[in-house]
Amino acid sequence: MSVITGARMVTPEGVVEDGWLRVDGGRIAALGQGTGPEPTTPTDRDLAGRWLVPGFVDMHTHGGGGGTVVGADPEAIRTFVATHRRHGTTSIVASLVSGAYDALEHDVRALAELTDDGLIAGVHLEGPWISPVRKGAHDATTLRTPEPAAVERLLTAGRGAVRMVTLAPELDHGLDAVRAVVAAGAVAAVGHTDATYDVTRQAVDAGATVATHLFNAMAPVHHRDPGPIVALLEDERVTVELILDGVHLHPAVARMVRAATASAAGHARIALVTDAMDATDIGDGDYVLGGLAVRVEDGVARLVEGGSIAGSTLTMDRAFRFAVDQAGFTVPEAVRATSATPARLLGIDGRTGALATGLDADLVVLGADLTVEAVMTRGKWSTP
Repeated sequence: MSVITGARMVTPEGVVEDGWLRVDGGRIAALGQGTGPEPTTPTDRDLAGRWLVPGFVDMHTHGGGGGTVVGADPEAIRTFVATHRRHGTTSIVASLVSGAYDALEHDVRALAELTDDGLIAGVHLEGPWISPVRKGAHDATTLRTPEPAAVERLLTAGRGAVRMVTLAPELDHGLDAVRAVVAAGAVAAVGHTDATYDVTRQAVDAGATVATHLFNAMAPVHHRDPGPIVALLEDERVTVELILDGVHLHPAVARMVRAATASAAGHARIALVTDAMDATDIGDGDYVLGGLAVRVEDGVARLVEGGSIAGSTLTMDRAFRFAVDQAGFTVPEAVRATSATPARLLGIDGRTGALATGLDADLVVLGADLTVEAVMTRGKWSTP
């Protein structure tokens, strides 16, 4: 049992000053304000006014700490998970880049086992069903159209662990692939796409509910040809991923998206993601992503050939701070975008993503400057 007091606590209902929270059996057993209903229970940790927020949920990331998702080596995955956990991410999805079908099937099967073990929260297929025109840091030789048999093959290999599939709906069989992904219980995401506005709307009508890193690897907005960005941004059924590292998006664009997605329900349509690669927390140097050579300089990852941005070296705590300091988010809005919204999309909101009784005790302590001071995962403390 663990009791936390003196917290500036962000709950689904809002900010609770002088909050307390009790953990028992790895879950949140109770929470409230002031001394609480259990004054005889000793305090394990007095936060003295520091922020207490739910653990971050990253639904799009490729590696970290030198560990890469490609190959699905268990030790590499443990390194990847531990790296992001130090930065407050307590639930993480393993994102695979485009590859040959045999390699992808192998990795999906292996990652499904690690999902069963609870190490990761599922698998994200970012390709190979993406546009060669908007491929970004994907090997062009591995790109395919989403033939129904191939889609079924990889979804079946995941045994329900494939949580999200990013695809370009304008490809042959693209809209059918959206329907197949949704029918399998996964999220269909529109990304790495050259789709028109109309085709993108058809994809949303077919069940697509996520925009993979909005603006990046998409046809740009033109006043006579709005393309996928406008279609995704204006539809309230769609949640948009943002990579807030100061490289992928200008702060003004992030502020515009925040304003554009405001509704009576708040800013529930934004999910911050890292799109991080294995160089995260390692440093500058030469790396490989999906078989392509990548050079990281000043923390920015780019393909050696062509110079396309190749993921990021971002961590979720940095994205959180960027959202508040430069993109106009309030702290509760940043909490929603890093926890509740991605947890809902992944279907794990009944387990994590908020400070609420009965959920896993996945917690992050933030200082006044929003830096991570401590992390609790399923009731166990660690420090960065």
